Amino acid sequence: MSHAVIIKNAVKKYGDFTALNGVSLDIKQGEFFTLLGPSGCGKTTLLRMIAGFNTVDGGEICFDDRVINNLEAHKRDIGMVFQNYAIFPHLTVAENVAYGLKAKKCPKDQIPGKVEEALELVQIGKLKDRKPNELSGGQQQRVALARAFVIEPGVLLMDEPLSNLDAKLRVQMRTVIKKLQRRLGITTIYVTHDQEEALAISDRIAVMKEGNIMQVGTPEEIYKKPENTFVAGFIGVSNFVECDVKGDDPNQAVLDIKGECSITCTLKKPFTGKGIISARPEQLFFDDKEGLPGTIIISTFLGDFIEYEILLDNGQTVQLNEYTKDVHELRPDGQKVKVNFDIRAVGVYDSATQEVISW
Repeated sequence: MSHAVIIKNAVKKYGDFTALNGVSLDIKQGEFFTLLGPSGCGKTTLLRMIAGFNTVDGGEICFDDRVINNLEAHKRDIGMVFQNYAIFPHLTVAENVAYGLKAKKCPKDQIPGKVEEALELVQIGKLKDRKPNELSGGQQQRVALARAFVIEPGVLLMDEPLSNLDAKLRVQMRTVIKKLQRRLGITTIYVTHDQEEALAISDRIAVMKEGNIMQVGTPEEIYKKPENTFVAGFIGVSNFVECDVKGDDPNQAVLDIKGECSITCTLKKPFTGKGIISARPEQLFFDDKEGLPGTIIISTFLGDFIEYEILLDNGQTVQLNEYTKDVHELRPDGQKVKVNFDIRAVGVYDSATQEVISW
């Protein structure tokens, strides 16, 4: 039976350094939840606190209604998949997978059947008699997954499990993990610094920075509606452009961009002052009439889309993507252009607080 995981104001300190600063999360039963952020943001620290490997210096960690702060790690009903796989080199694939079942005192006559089922689940049944040094990286990762799944944990914890694989294998394995998790319905908490991986695999994502939660949402919400400039800049590619906001009427706010271009948008509430526009490359477009003047520095044909690097006349460089299904030719380097914004999609932020002010 999977557990919901409730984290209430969790704090972790190392001397004077605060690694986690009162983090609160409500992870649903059966959810695939990802902790995403740069190195040092506290995501692995939090995962290790949930696992019982790190002590909790403040707040509570609960599985359903049970506080587990002081519960020993081996009693927490968790499965763990590590970055380095942590499989035993002297044991065969089948023996590695059986190890957790033996530790949980599973009846001996049930172990072979459960091991075989787990290996078939990750599609390495034919490799059960091999040693780890006879396996590829992807096969070793499947062994680690089978070993975690076979004990039927209430919560599965995964710490950067794909970071040691090459790019193509990472994509394959994240699909395997997502399918397995959905099939088994195990509450899964996944740590990564890879934005694309998080977007591809998660039900919801918590973006972390310096021990704080910056935003929690679905992949679509995180990408399309970032709540602050950190999330906008960390997830994917964003172009940040300064502007002056005149928003006494929030339904017809005017964004003046360096005196070269002005656009109107809708704000959450009245605001007048310095602002920042955040626009993804696909949220910019070439406009024959209005927009920020600039010059195409280099164009790159990438199959589905063309990526343009444009030097604006104000000295700023932006990236604009055009999808090949919508255009018939590549614009040449050196061409003078005007760049405008899809105002329905871009975000507008308060320059002082870095928080979103647009819908």
